Amino acid sequence: MTVFKHETLDRTVRYQGPIFTVYSDKVTMSGGGTATRDVVENKGAVGVVALDDVGRVVLIKQYRHPVGERLWEVPAGLRDVHGEDMLITARRELAEETDYTAARFDLLVDLQTSPGFSNETIRMYLARDLAPVPEDERHERLDEEADLEIAWFDLDEAVAMVLRGEITNSSTVAGLLAAARARDDGWATLRPAT
Repeated sequence: MTVFKHETLDRTVRYQGPIFTVYSDKVTMSGGGTATRDVVENKGAVGVVALDDVGRVVLIKQYRHPVGERLWEVPAGLRDVHGEDMLITARRELAEETDYTAARFDLLVDLQTSPGFSNETIRMYLARDLAPVPEDERHERLDEEADLEIAWFDLDEAVAMVLRGEITNSSTVAGLLAAARARDDGWATLRPAT
């Protein structure tokens, strides 16, 4: 079978902002014609499933304006520091959003969140061997993070929350399910963090 090579013939910028850019691309199609496809180009993000020594995961609940709700999520953040290694971003986001650091990070899963219209990728890490950030070194939370709630859940309960529809953030869903599977496999399926 011959695989058709799709080519972008033209690109028009529709919107350009600090987090994402929207393009309309004219693309060659496998059937011989062309089509216009809107594309959201995103910086990408990282997320962290942080487990303590007794198998609890730390979740945060924060307001997400596009859906108008406060959602339970794992700590996560945009890759908005130019040139910053993803693992460093993950370490920073964990500390800023939960007041914890981790001595051990492993790679859980890589996600393409909405490949039908966006190039956004999220790398999910598993963090273990946790320690609290000293009180005087904690990040000052502003904007939507100012009133975020931090709570600990048994990993199995967090998975049950996913299955009951109480956790709907896609990267959190994927991270929690991947962490539970990795735990059930004795951590043998984890990949190195770097």
